[in-house]
Amino acid sequence: MGWLDKLFGLRESGTTVRQEVLAGLTTFLTMSYIIFVNPAILSAAGMDKGAVMVATCLCAAAVSILIGLLANYPIAGAPGMGHNAFFAYTVCLMMGYTWQQALAAVFISGVLFILLSAVRFREAIVDAIPESLKHSIAVGIGLLITLIGLEWGGFIQAGLGTLVQIGDLSSPSVLVASVGFIVMAILTVRGVRGAILLGLITSLIVALLVGLTSMEPLRAQSWLPPSVEPTLLKLDLKGLLGHGVELITIVFIFFLTAVFDTVGTLIGVSAQAGLLRDGKLPRAGRALLSDAIATTLGGLLGTSTITAYIESAAGVSAGGRTGLTAIVTGLLMLAGLFLYPLVAVMTAETSVTWTLAPGVEFPFKQYPIIAPALILVGAFMLTGVRHIRWDDLTEALPAFLTIAMMAFTVNITEGIAVGFISYVVLKLVAGRLREIHWMVAIFALVFLVRYMIEAMG
Repeated sequence: MGWLDKLFGLRESGTTVRQEVLAGLTTFLTMSYIIFVNPAILSAAGMDKGAVMVATCLCAAAVSILIGLLANYPIAGAPGMGHNAFFAYTVCLMMGYTWQQALAAVFISGVLFILLSAVRFREAIVDAIPESLKHSIAVGIGLLITLIGLEWGGFIQAGLGTLVQIGDLSSPSVLVASVGFIVMAILTVRGVRGAILLGLITSLIVALLVGLTSMEPLRAQSWLPPSVEPTLLKLDLKGLLGHGVELITIVFIFFLTAVFDTVGTLIGVSAQAGLLRDGKLPRAGRALLSDAIATTLGGLLGTSTITAYIESAAGVSAGGRTGLTAIVTGLLMLAGLFLYPLVAVMTAETSVTWTLAPGVEFPFKQYPIIAPALILVGAFMLTGVRHIRWDDLTEALPAFLTIAMMAFTVNITEGIAVGFISYVVLKLVAGRLREIHWMVAIFALVFLVRYMIEAMG
């Protein structure tokens, strides 16, 4: 295996082929839940679950293998949690875009990633945006994902006077989601690898026992990969381009959230693996280019933005130090192509009707098996709140508004827009003009113009 040592520098990194393979398997077990979760989320926008699953596996394999080969980092990737929620719930369900137009926005953002990688523009954006806003965006997305998970699990429902109220805690959906989440939480606290996946399996077992799903798809569905044709090359560029200024906003949000996720993950996991040099990450541009290529591929195949996964830290903890770890994870993701019958079982939906008042009913679909994964991932994303400067109101208030608007409007765009605008306004009135980076000012102006156009009808 001398060629592997030469290609990845295994001995120099203090690792072996066996250690890298085990690390890649560990990362796969930790992040493989996305194979089941992503089809459930994007199907809310009307996309075919089987096609989304194929796109998910192919793009996850592509980005992981590219990062392994180009950057030689033990970091895998896949369609990002939060990005898929923005795609389905904000862009499609809230803003009224078709999923074909949303795919076009993903594709455009991916092309921009590639073009701007050469001039290090993405790194410049990361440096320009204040730390408080960076962390508040991640926290807001975490709360949004948690809200969706609580809805899917039946813990909360629509309310007449308060918009949201406690759900029917005696329902089978709550039982399934509760048991799954408890198992995930306990295993996570105990440091068990693949805690989320094992929790999902537990949710599945309970759902089978209470009759919320069945094993019929395992017998009726083919174990061969489903067709990707329902989403392949279905992006609607022409339809998207007809939305004017709003188009710029959507592409910008796809762009911005992907940048933060990938850069944050690269730095965090690389620091754990001891790959940073004088606080900087060598070959970071290659890793960013890898997720840019995969995001463009996602727009073509049929999935949301691709990003590096923080779950890669599990593989690093297991000894992964080189790109061979990421490649092993990517190859295992390809094995997910043959799991569609299991995806069909895991994403079984439960139709419920919430009675808000006499004669006022609200139909809703729940995914109780998947719900606990969203809640736990949401909790992980809230850790950044400690980095917000709460003692400086010109930093704290924009961060708070970003978080609140994302969670309570179920709209990532509105959260970022309000955060940027309020940051610039508060810095101006406080006489701290020098603290406003010109990029932040331009983004705030674009968001403000968008609101003015909407207000004028």
